[in-house]
Amino acid sequence: MLNRNGLKPPGAVVGLDDRGLWWPTLPPRPSVDEVEQRKRPQEEIGKPELVKDVKYKLTYGVGNFQQTLPTNYDVYRQVVKAYPQKTPLELTLGVNDNSVEKAEPVSK
Repeated sequence: MLNRNGLKPPGAVVGLDDRGLWWPTLPPRPSVDEVEQRKRPQEEIGKPELVKDVKYKLTYGVGNFQQTLPTNYDVYRQVVKAYPQKTPLELTLGVNDNSVEKAEPVSK
C-alpha cells in the first residue's frame, strides 16, 4: 500500500501504526490443514508471520524538474508534518545526491 504525505490511502483499513503508516486488511490466518498441505519435505512448520517491508521515498521539484530519491523515517515524518500547511522544506542530499538525508523547514 502506498502511503503519501501521511494521508489515508484508498483501501487502507488498518489505522495508523506506531510509525504513522496505514495498512490494508490483514489476510486471513491459514488453517493448520492449509499449512500442512503447503509443507515441503525437510521443512518445519513455524508460526505464521506478517512481513512488512517499508521503503521511504521523497519526490521533490526544482523548477520543472522532479526527482524521487530514497530517504528514511525521520525525513518522511518531517514531510508529513510540513505537508498540511505546505511549509517549504530545505533538503540535504546524501553522497552523490542519491538520497535525501534531512528535511528542515526553510528559515526566512
